[in-house]
Amino acid sequence: MDTTLVILAAGLGSRFGGNKQISHVGPHDEILMEYSIHDAINAGFTQVVFILKQDMVELIKTTIGARLEGKVRVDYAVQDESTIPDWYKIPSDRTKPFGTVHAVLCAKDVIQAPFATVNADDYYGKEAFSIMHDLLCKLESADDAAMVPYILGNTMSENGGVTRGICKIENGMLSLINETKNIQYTENKEITSDNGKLSADEMVSMNMFGFHNKLLERMDEYFETFLKNIAEGDIKAECLLPIMVGEFLGSGNFKVCAKSSPDKWFGITYQADRDLVISKLKELHENGTYPEKLF
Repeated sequence: MDTTLVILAAGLGSRFGGNKQISHVGPHDEILMEYSIHDAINAGFTQVVFILKQDMVELIKTTIGARLEGKVRVDYAVQDESTIPDWYKIPSDRTKPFGTVHAVLCAKDVIQAPFATVNADDYYGKEAFSIMHDLLCKLESADDAAMVPYILGNTMSENGGVTRGICKIENGMLSLINETKNIQYTENKEITSDNGKLSADEMVSMNMFGFHNKLLERMDEYFETFLKNIAEGDIKAECLLPIMVGEFLGSGNFKVCAKSSPDKWFGITYQADRDLVISKLKELHENGTYPEKLF
């Protein structure tokens, strides 16, 4: 069965201070998204779609894209203002992309199979992609979805606050997801957020969702509604996958199977996170989890 991996790589990386999506972190200058691609191909995914800023396309094509030739179908999509409906007037001082729902929709013309979304700057682990591939193969309609959640305590940065979708999971099904900002450690190693204290054992979304490709039409309608409801002068509003999933759940008839992975997540939010990622990837190569060179 054909399945597609959609890599969300068009974010600004404002907290990192640059294009963290293409930061070299592997022992042979691999970038983090290459590990997701390697693991996805081994799990059975048949297509990779990169969602990029325009100025990243040529670089990705000539580096990662070239290395993937003959291994998997590769497509590219650009997240920019040209894909915003003509009726919406974009504020002249807006620089921020319109979020991960919009990112996926920028690739809707090349997504023709059930698909999974991942962040370019996160490491999810080999088993996570096997789990997701199996879940995608079981999706029967646009009303079925999947996710691989992670334990909050394993997704924190020591270098500042993060945003996570706090999840409530009952009998293997997602029942609630609440996008929560400024999750960070206190001096006493407690975890706080804009919504108050949190437990390290909370399950969270890391944008590893799985959707039937038939959902794209509903996503398109959802994004148009989002645009219609942006407050005048708001130049930072984003249409985000976890919020969309939560609202679809609340509307009824939408089911999300949630199966966690034993893998340890890590990723790059801040520049200071990079050294830890480099160290962890070096260890994974040395212990045989990955070959000397990925491709």
